[in-house]
Amino acid sequence: MREDVQALDIRDVTANWVNAAVLSAQIDERIKALADLSHTPLFFGRLDYLPTAQEGQTFYIGRRHVHDADGDPMVVDWRAPVSQPFYRASKKDPRDVALRRRFGYTGGELTAYEDEHLSDPAEGERTSRLLQAEIERPRVGPMRDIVATIQPEQDEIVRSGLSGSVCVQGGPGTGKTAVGLHRVAYLLYAHRERLARTGTLVIGPNRSFLHYIEQVLPALGELEVKQATVGDLVAHVEVRGEDDPTAAVVKGDARMAEVLRRAVRSHVTPPTEPLVVVRGSRRWRLPAYELEEIVRELLDRDIRYGAARDALPQRIAHAVLVRMEQAGEAPDDRVQDAVARNPAVKAVVKAVWPAVDPAKLVLRLLSDPDFLAEHAAGLLTEEERKAVLWAKPPRSVRSAKWSAADAVLIDEAADLVERTPSLGHVVLDEAQDLSPMQYRAVGRRCSTGSATVLGDLAQGTTPWATASWAEALAHLGKPDAVVEELTAGFRVPREVIAYASRLLPHMSPGLAPVRSVRESPGSLEIVPCRAEDLPASVVAACRAALRHEGSIGLIAADARVPVLAEALREAGLVWLSPGEETTAESRLTLVPASLAKGLEYDYVVLDEPAAVVDGEPDERTGLRRLYVALTRAVSGLTVLHAAPLPPQLAA
Repeated sequence: MREDVQALDIRDVTANWVNAAVLSAQIDERIKALADLSHTPLFFGRLDYLPTAQEGQTFYIGRRHVHDADGDPMVVDWRAPVSQPFYRASKKDPRDVALRRRFGYTGGELTAYEDEHLSDPAEGERTSRLLQAEIERPRVGPMRDIVATIQPEQDEIVRSGLSGSVCVQGGPGTGKTAVGLHRVAYLLYAHRERLARTGTLVIGPNRSFLHYIEQVLPALGELEVKQATVGDLVAHVEVRGEDDPTAAVVKGDARMAEVLRRAVRSHVTPPTEPLVVVRGSRRWRLPAYELEEIVRELLDRDIRYGAARDALPQRIAHAVLVRMEQAGEAPDDRVQDAVARNPAVKAVVKAVWPAVDPAKLVLRLLSDPDFLAEHAAGLLTEEERKAVLWAKPPRSVRSAKWSAADAVLIDEAADLVERTPSLGHVVLDEAQDLSPMQYRAVGRRCSTGSATVLGDLAQGTTPWATASWAEALAHLGKPDAVVEELTAGFRVPREVIAYASRLLPHMSPGLAPVRSVRESPGSLEIVPCRAEDLPASVVAACRAALRHEGSIGLIAADARVPVLAEALREAGLVWLSPGEETTAESRLTLVPASLAKGLEYDYVVLDEPAAVVDGEPDERTGLRRLYVALTRAVSGLTVLHAAPLPPQLAA
């Protein structure tokens, strides 16, 4: 198929060089999408339908559609309707499938297959060994797709429609990130033309996470999906500063949206003088009260500040044209445009509805106590206002040390001035850590589209972490989104998730613990050490983990990372930073606890749990950070500690 595309001759089908360039670029993209991946088989399953359904045909199921030289299908795309029973059919509901076959691969070579005769009453239901083996396969390199192992409850979310938004609450190892990415792939398959026009975006918590997941969609043939962090979306200014938790919580509060709205609208000054427009030998006069009516009408419509400012000269010009018509003239649209550009009209617009620079507006709010107090009246307390005010106001936008929360405020102000363009679909992962104002920033990017929101309330590790999905979805502008919960864990061994779940009642009461489908006796080891021996013991645990196949993650409180880095260096162990791709030669990654979320490793060595908890501003956030660290392991977890373990981990 790739060779056929490469052999296309477009010389006789393009009218000009522009068409040729566009078509050539499209062909290049098609060639990229048809790239062979040596470790990725073209098919992973087969469906044999009963003679009474689909004419008794056999379909091979794969990551993408494959046809032969005559155009006849050899492999059916996993997203096609005919492929759906591969994921949904069961002994109780065979969906006209006589046989489902799963293929096992090692390094891209077919090594096994397994059959289920779904319509044969004599055969009992059983767990697929190949499915289990695929789930437990060692994690080396970036995140993989899960098209061969999608479970029925996951498939329902993946195939939900484009018109509605979906929120997926899922504990560690439930596959929520993979579900979100595969939903994007499905939507691009089912609504390709529409999403090609409107665009899709995946938003992750940090660059390390985005690097980890960036190969999933290309492996499925989807190359056009953009990836970004929330910080990338609101990068109107350079972020060089950091807020203390109190200030960050206030700046991230949804009440700040109303403070900004008031501040923006405060720039409008009702006119007090009449307008006189001179055209030729005639003078046309608009009294102040009529100008004020025009301004009041625009304010009452509550449209974007910039759009209203653009409309104001046309409204004034229309009022002048009415005067002209009353005097017997017959002006047309060209005359109205000329009046709107008249210096007297421009002067009125500049005085009444001046241009607003979003960054300068936020700078003034955070620097001028009186300006902030005026527009935060009834919204923020005096203590909250003091928390967000700069102790030493900067002189300009350029010299200000903006924080991440400040950038979000500027983005809100920018949207009040000019509407933010909307995409067709947005995937928001690790959403539980966003502030209300960050949700609003993301919501603006999908105001006319839909969203897939992924997260786990138990893993919220910011002081402003989401309290409930209903509240979060309201801030996102998607209050009607369907909330789905994934409770079956496929990644974390049962022993490990049960140990981590001891923290749930203390940090997220009411959340159901994950039910792991994986039994792995001996996967959890708790090792007490003397303080002076802890670095050496951690190094020894890493060496022991490296004797196993797969990736190794050494997770530690951020403050202890330099100590452990030095210990690894002295021991001659090479390590990677989060986001760097593991290889067969370099399989150990040193992970600060603050960056562990969303990542996974075959074996995890966790250093000093008490330090992870103590590294956060409050106990609840610390316990949540520890919960994240405890649930990154796929095959085994070793916990080493010199200080007493947090009491919440007691049995």
